[in-house]
Amino acid sequence: MVAKINRGVSLYGAIVYNQQKVDDATARIIYENRMITDVTGNPEQVMRQTIWAFENYLLANKNTEKPVLHISLNPSLDDRLTDSQFADLAKEYMQKMGYGDQPYIVYVHEDISRRHIHIVSTCVNEKGEKIDDAYEWNRSMKACRELERKFGLKQVEDKRKELLEPYLKKADYQSGDVKKQVSNIVKSVFGTYRYQSFGEYSALLSCFNIEAKQVKGEFGEVPYNGIVYIMTDDTGKPVCTPIKSSLIGKRYGYEGLEKRIGYNAREYKAKKWQPKIRNEITLATDGGCLPTAPIRGVRPTVRPHGMYQVRPPVSPYSRQPNRPKDCPHSPPDSRDCGKTPLRKAGCRTSGPRSDGNP
Repeated sequence: MVAKINRGVSLYGAIVYNQQKVDDATARIIYENRMITDVTGNPEQVMRQTIWAFENYLLANKNTEKPVLHISLNPSLDDRLTDSQFADLAKEYMQKMGYGDQPYIVYVHEDISRRHIHIVSTCVNEKGEKIDDAYEWNRSMKACRELERKFGLKQVEDKRKELLEPYLKKADYQSGDVKKQVSNIVKSVFGTYRYQSFGEYSALLSCFNIEAKQVKGEFGEVPYNGIVYIMTDDTGKPVCTPIKSSLIGKRYGYEGLEKRIGYNAREYKAKKWQPKIRNEITLATDGGCLPTAPIRGVRPTVRPHGMYQVRPPVSPYSRQPNRPKDCPHSPPDSRDCGKTPLRKAGCRTSGPRSDGNP
């Protein structure tokens, strides 16, 4: 099981996100703690009651900048839990993390093939004080391992692989549920790879039989930009009608993508990550796509036809003008051998000239 803990400022945003899933019949409320919520009521009433349950805690908040907790617990694709078991899992996890006495609401999500739960709560107690979150990641890992053993869940060694492996594979129209396939791939690629332009993002998606297109126009004399996603076959031919980015999520549209590209670029300039040459990606030098889980810190080079290769270090001497075909120092790949110290007439090598000049 993998736990993801997110902190935010907007309680409304976290509630709306989950309630939208409920309205779309891809999620359900399965448990509330220290809350009074009529789950059978209309959506507006459910949201109002949910927000009221947190109101006193948030009003008492003193110095916590991000008092809203949004946690997801993600069992393995092979695990099968009932709603009751999911509720018990959430209760025990929150208790182990020190949030057992807080108000929180639990949603089970079924919008992807791996059923999982989302928990919305607050990290501020009734006195407005922040609940201690020291060593939170370590405590969360320990809690997950204990709950895996108690509930008989598959033990997860690689968090990223467990979350992404089921979705980072080529889309297949014959498998059905086109929207879900496209949505899963887009979400995985969007937050995993470190692309720095729309071209890189689009080329990455093409490796998974997804085409991203920018849509521009005017509505009431107001210009707008958007993105649509299309499933293709292995030859790149569209096999379905375009899917609006808004049907997948606001962050996967034009503005959200621009923000993500800007974030990746800033991280790169700040040297928080650097491209690396690794054995695992040498296969990409032949121009092959990367259909498997991505490697952090590696920024593939986009080729014109949408494929990828990693640029090896290039000597400035290798960028010489055309040499005679009969030049004995011109290997088949048009690179200088750099081994012969003499320069013949009309021959440009990386070695020094016979007169001693470079």
